[in-house]
Amino acid sequence: MKFLRNSLLLWLLLTGISYGQNPFVTHMYTADPSARVFNDTLYVYPSHDPDKAVWFDMVDWHVFSTTDMKNWTDHGSAIHIDEVKWATKYAWAPDCIEVNDKYYFYFPTDQFHIGVAVGDKPTGPFKDPLGKPLISMDTEGVVCNRDFIDPGVFIDDDGLAYLYMGQLVVNAVKLNDDMISYDGKVHLLEGTDDFFEAAWMHKYQGKYYLSYVGTSGEIKYCMSDNPLGPFEYKGVILEKMNSGTNHHSIVEYKGNWYMFYHNSDLYYTNHPDKEEKFGWGHPESPHTYRRSICVDRLFYNEDGTIKQVIPTKQGVEKLSD
Repeated sequence: MKFLRNSLLLWLLLTGISYGQNPFVTHMYTADPSARVFNDTLYVYPSHDPDKAVWFDMVDWHVFSTTDMKNWTDHGSAIHIDEVKWATKYAWAPDCIEVNDKYYFYFPTDQFHIGVAVGDKPTGPFKDPLGKPLISMDTEGVVCNRDFIDPGVFIDDDGLAYLYMGQLVVNAVKLNDDMISYDGKVHLLEGTDDFFEAAWMHKYQGKYYLSYVGTSGEIKYCMSDNPLGPFEYKGVILEKMNSGTNHHSIVEYKGNWYMFYHNSDLYYTNHPDKEEKFGWGHPESPHTYRRSICVDRLFYNEDGTIKQVIPTKQGVEKLSD
């Protein structure tokens, strides 16, 4: 394995190809990356793990951007949990979308609510227009007996917008044109075998791909002809990482498809004396709460199914601006 790694490095030097690195954010801990392309720039909206986290006690959301997949800019905190007056804790995995020059930032709090904030720029600041959650675990029609989290937004070619969320059961709603309300009906998606959390929808060649984290930590996916299903399970895209948890996004940028995800490599780099002796949730396993976001290329087979993503240390090739 060392020989192969050294050979790869030599090949990169000889060819002159410039690559980034994984993790690609190293000055802070980040997780749950939602990647979006706005105006020829790729933005990533992750969670922000505290430097000394021993639980998922995140309090704010940063925004990162790139135009070449190698050089990243941290735009700072776009919104803090204290700015959401009805929330008390847990700034977990968010997502963001642009409609009519406004940016809509969807976020979970308290393991119970999904909120929405609005900004004039993709980097924020984002403000809460409702003063209350958009939807909650106890909202009529919602089915969730665990954490009501992980909003993922999707806009179809016809302009209709959907929001996916929840644990164990995928709950979905059709958003109204204002993007801060929905039509009142909650859809429970069928065919999402082994769904645990982190629902992400994307479209490729007319097919709808719902990817998610399975109960064992792998990222899996299913396909449909309709954004609300029913879906057909297809397989694993990414094996379980050393972080125990995972959360991902899939996006096309400048003709390439990418998968963003997280692991705990930065924690182990910062703490070379540590070993993974305990499983997820153990108080002596801080690596599960201090995560780092990564990106690798994603490829499709001729039949439209997704090839399994192989995580790398070098990351992806630098693109031309």
